[in-house]
This record gives sequence, C-alpha cells and structure tokens, in this order.
Amino acid sequence: MANKQIAPLALLVILIACFLFSSHASDAIFYESFDKSFEGSWVVSEKEDYEGVWKHSKSEGHDDYGLLVSDKAKKHAIVNVLDKPVSLKDGTIVLQFEVRLQSGLECGGAYLKYLKPQDASWIPKNFDNESPYSIMFGPDKCGSTNKVHFILRHKNPVSGEYVEHHLKHPASVPSDKLSHVYTAIIKPDNELRILVDGEEKKKANFLSSDDFEPSLIPEKTIPDPDDKKPEDWDERAKIADPVAVKPDDWDEDAPMEIVDEEATKPEGWLDDEPEEIDDPEATKPEDWDDDEDGDWEAPKIDNPKCESGPGCGKWSKPMKSNPAYKGKWYAPMIDNPNYKGIWKPQQISNPKYFELEKPDFEPIFAIGIEIWTMQDGILFDNILIASDEKVAESYREKTWKLKFEVEKENQKSEEVVSGEHTGLQKMVFDFLYKIANIPFLAPYKSKIIDLIVKGEKQPNITIGIVFSILLVLLTGVFKVLFGSKKTAVPAPPAKPVTAASTSETTEKKDDDEKDETTALRQRKSRRDT
Repeated sequence: MANKQIAPLALLVILIACFLFSSHASDAIFYESFDKSFEGSWVVSEKEDYEGVWKHSKSEGHDDYGLLVSDKAKKHAIVNVLDKPVSLKDGTIVLQFEVRLQSGLECGGAYLKYLKPQDASWIPKNFDNESPYSIMFGPDKCGSTNKVHFILRHKNPVSGEYVEHHLKHPASVPSDKLSHVYTAIIKPDNELRILVDGEEKKKANFLSSDDFEPSLIPEKTIPDPDDKKPEDWDERAKIADPVAVKPDDWDEDAPMEIVDEEATKPEGWLDDEPEEIDDPEATKPEDWDDDEDGDWEAPKIDNPKCESGPGCGKWSKPMKSNPAYKGKWYAPMIDNPNYKGIWKPQQISNPKYFELEKPDFEPIFAIGIEIWTMQDGILFDNILIASDEKVAESYREKTWKLKFEVEKENQKSEEVVSGEHTGLQKMVFDFLYKIANIPFLAPYKSKIIDLIVKGEKQPNITIGIVFSILLVLLTGVFKVLFGSKKTAVPAPPAKPVTAASTSETTEKKDDDEKDETTALRQRKSRRDT
C-alpha cells in the first residue's frame, strides 16, 4: 500500500523536475555540447592561412567530447552561423563557454568571437580575422599579455566607424591544465560582469571611462590637430647659469681615490703565506693516468693559517677617498627667464563626440573561433548563450563542475606521486654515496660512483642501480670475510640491446668509456672535496 502511494508522488517530483529543467533549457538561446560531431553545424574556414585541423575529441581523463585545436604553431578558424541573430539590447544576455588547456598555454588565444551580421557576399567557409564581430571574449596569453579578454566592437553613430573598446584590468588566465568556464553577463543597466569558474572576477560599466579603453563615449573636446608650437616657445624650466665660471682651484682631473700613505702593515701579517693551499687530505685517484689526464693537481682550500692572523700574502697600502676630488665642473642651474611652460595645442570641439545612454550592441549572427597558438590540446566545450544567469549557473553545475573536481583531484594525486618519487630518489642516491665511502669498498669506489652518476642521469633505472651496488657491496663483504686474489666487479646495468647497439665497434665503446670516466672524475672531485 505504501509503495502504491509513493509511486505517484515520485512521478510527480520527476515531472516537476523535468518541467523546471525544460523551462531553464528554453532560456538557452544557443547551446553546443559537442556530444556529437561538429560537422554540419560548424564550418571550418577554407582560407589558406588557416591550416590548423579541428577534431572532435574527448577531454583527457573523461568521456566528455569537445572541439579540439590539434596543431601547434598554426592558425585555426571555425564558425557556426546561428539559426537567427541574438539581440543584445533586450534584457540580460549571458555568454559562457568552457576551455581546457591540456598542453598549457605559453603563447596563443583561446577566445570566442561573436560575429555581427555579415555582408551579403560573406559565406562561412571564408571566415577569417577580417570577419567583423560584436564581442570577443575569452583567454589570451603571450609574453606580457595574460588576460581574459572582453572587447566590444562599437559603432560611432556620428563618424560611422567601428572602434574596439577593451575592458580595463581584466582577470588573468588560470595557469593550469584543468577545465575552466568563462562567463560574461551583459545587463540592461549597462553593467558587465566577468566570471571565471562561477566566481566574479570583474564588474564594469560599459559607459565608464574607468572600465573601457578607449571610452565608449568620446571626449567632448580634443587637441586641435592643426595647432602648432611656435618656434620661439621655450619649455625649459631651468637653464645653466650663463655667467657662472669654473673656480681656479677646481681640478677636474683629480682621482676619486688615492693611496693611503699613512697606512701601515698590520702586526702579525703573514707575508710568506699564500691565501690558498693544496688540500692536504686530497689524494690522487687510483685510476688517474698522467699520460691521458695530465698532471694531477690537488684541489685548493683556504689557508687555515690566514684565519688566525690579520692577513696573508704580499701586503700593499690600501686606497682612501681623495679629499681633493671634485669631479667634472658644471654651471649651476637657474630659473629660465624665458620659460613659458609645456606647450599644448588648444582644445576644439570633438567632431566625433556623441552622447549615449546604452551601447548600440550589434546582434550576434554567428559564433566563431579564430585563433593562432603555439600549443595544441586546446579543447572548447559547452558553448552557451542564455537570457538568464540561473540557466548559466545550472549549466556550470551540470557540465563543468563535476569534471573540474575530478581533474583537480587527479592533479593533486599526480603532484603527490611526483613529489614522493623525486624525494625518494634523492634519499636513495644520498644513501648510495654514503655506501661508496665505506672504507673496505675503496677498491670499488670508482665503479660505485660511476653507477650512481648513471642513475642520477637516468632516474628510471634507479632500481637496477641499487641492485648492482648491492652486488658490489656483497662482493666486498665476501672478499673481507673469505679473501680473494681477484674479485670480479659487476658491470653497470646494460642498456636495452638494439640492432644499432650490437653493431657498435670496439673503438666506439672505448671512446664512450673514456668520456664516462672523465665525467666520473669530475663528479668524484666535487664529492670528495
């Protein structure tokens, strides 16, 4: 009986939920999820400059599809013409889309262009950077540029020319490889709000000169372009005193410093002791070959005798400031009697000035992506145009947030694993260097150091290195316990055998061994000293 009562109630809840979602979905003026292939609705530019290939591809680690920039260092262009133009003048309009920079973004754009109605001769396959837009919005990063662009292309009603008005002080682009959602909310009261991942990063007013450069409303007056500065106009506030003369006792050639003739050598100065001496504890390596390696020289250390005295070596009198030094003489500066101030052209009425209560937004005729980037792996997804902020929020919750949380957790796990791996390897190598310094392993020290150096250069063979050194250690222990005329020393871990490696000549191997021996000696010298 209870189940029979619950069933109608559950059905009612489902119907209400469906109704609410469908009512929100009806406010989605345009929505592209890229769940299906983009071919048919999106048209790739056929202009010769745009060689970059677009792909329908899954986001890394997800089953969710998007529109992928698949080529590096190429221009990409693609466009979707809407079923009917979207007006930006009536009520709130929300522009939203997701971008994932799967390979990072060192230099390139990842923004959308919301195109205005084009000329009658325009066709989608001719879409390029010259196709006029109403709004450009999204990430852009290269060199000193790092911003979430918002550019309004607005027509001056007096001059008829279009001017690009850039949002001042925009948000920066997130510096990771996660999915991020960018939202621009255009309000009927001239307010603009920019959100990144649902968090407000910028609020601006379209008519404020503090928020857009240049301002949508031009200045009432401008400098007269025909006004010219008079030839006798003097802008120098100060001038050198024309009647001043250099004093007779002014010596421009006097040096800044002179020898302190009154200085005396400190008592206890060690004239016959050098500042550095050969390290008495350093010994010539057993495998050092004078013919091949040259004469061996011990590394230098600070002379300990100099630390207890005032100084070592040849003493010379120090320098001191020259009291007669004055430097180059210049005439003093005085007020310019002919100074007229900084010249500025006179102001005239701006012929392009107009008053404005609301921006004259051009409608959105199409959505285009026209970018140049040095990176591939840029994935666009869930492009939305809506008339309700709550609809955009609902889409963020359903399409972006779950993906983002999964990606963030995966990133944390990778960072932890990477950090543990790096830290563990450092501990292993530090321990191995201690093993190499065990006295009874002295005959094998060079071989052990050689193995460690190889392991540091190739961390992926760390386990093999540890195993080989353990064999060396066991061999040494065996020799100490039982004695042996000659004990074979295990060779370093073998590289994978390939057809090319098996065909190497004996001379090539000998040369490689010499190179490795030289690197070993350099490394040993640093460690031992």
